[in-house]
Amino acid sequence: MGWVSGIAVYFIIWWTTLFVVLPLGLQSQQEAGERALGTAESAPVNARMGFKVLLTTVLATVVFAIFYLVTQVWGIGPDDLPHFIPGT
Repeated sequence: MGWVSGIAVYFIIWWTTLFVVLPLGLQSQQEAGERALGTAESAPVNARMGFKVLLTTVLATVVFAIFYLVTQVWGIGPDDLPHFIPGT
């Protein structure tokens, strides 16, 4: 895997991890009992995006390290998986 492919894979992992991390610890204005004018009741009270971006980066780095270990160091790829469907 070249460095461009590595950056592309890391970006995809980071973006997917962001969608996993975003709802963690989220409290809506309706749940908190306070509502700012001009906002929806489902809008978050305190999104803490800085913390979530940092957590996403840490988790994506761990997932990418595992991916790199399995695919590049151990050499396991999709062709090594057993064929469950006959004729494939």
